[in-house]
Amino acid sequence: MTEEVKEFWQNFCQRHQLAADTPVDAWAFGDDPDGLADLVNRGIKTATTSAYELYDQHEELPQVGEWGIILTNAGSPVCVVQERVVELVPYNLISVEHAYHEGDRTYKNWREIHDRFFKQEYEKVGKKFYPQAPMVCEVFAKVD
Repeated sequence: MTEEVKEFWQNFCQRHQLAADTPVDAWAFGDDPDGLADLVNRGIKTATTSAYELYDQHEELPQVGEWGIILTNAGSPVCVVQERVVELVPYNLISVEHAYHEGDRTYKNWREIHDRFFKQEYEKVGKKFYPQAPMVCEVFAKVD
């Protein structure tokens, strides 16, 4: 975590009366980190989807209540979110509602973008993407 992100988190903890050592993760989103961070910051994007099978074997899944800092492509902090729902769902069963909350606003658009994205992500590690692939579906709330 960069000094800029650490300072951002420390300021957040002070404003929200959290212990300074409260755990937090910081990340940027997929193909368009700046655009997606902006959607989160404006309250439009309140969900995300990631491929369960592409998690590092030592990486833990997000948990309800955990804190996150959304970053730009350059690694600058944009806002803080807190996990509200985390569930494993087969890709082909992800709901229209979840897609809407990802900020795409139409299921057709969400599927086109995510079909392309997950095919590329699976190919990068020598795997083939398939419709029943387990996905980590997260719903979060922007806190600050």
